[in-house]
Amino acid sequence: MHFDDNVIDMFLNPGEYFVGDAFYRVRTLLGSCVSITLWHPGRCIGAMSHFLLAHRGMLRSLSKQLDGRYGEEAMQLMLTELRGMGINPRECQAKIFGGGDMFPRRGGSTQSGGHVGRRNGEAARELVQAHGIPIISESLFGIGHRQIIFDIRNGDVWSRQIRPSLMHKRSKERKA
Repeated sequence: MHFDDNVIDMFLNPGEYFVGDAFYRVRTLLGSCVSITLWHPGRCIGAMSHFLLAHRGMLRSLSKQLDGRYGEEAMQLMLTELRGMGINPRECQAKIFGGGDMFPRRGGSTQSGGHVGRRNGEAARELVQAHGIPIISESLFGIGHRQIIFDIRNGDVWSRQIRPSLMHKRSKERKA
């Protein structure tokens, strides 16, 4: 993987999102969190989220302000900025990453129907599909965390999944 020195690197913390042009490369680390990337191939403009939970639920009534920690709200924030830049979101390509099971030895499922990472990944798919944006790639679920790099210049997203291990760490890197 070779990177251009003229590109500005951005790092997303949980609950953040970013919208920018070809001068940016966006990175993050995901456990059970999920990132949705949206990329417009004609304009080389992209957006990336890093959300912790799919929905705010009953807490939504406490605040009128959108919050990037929640998938449905992060998506609204990204779409609003893209539209403000003259981008029709339906002309974008989506890629989805994350939703890992960080504690597989604890049994993965909860009373609410699966670990939080699985719920986040499934919600991300539904959100993207609900907005009519084609999903062209995904790397969801599994065990461990992922390192993500989104190069807005060309739409490439590199995903490296790192599985926890007592003896050594094994990883799998691929371009999506």
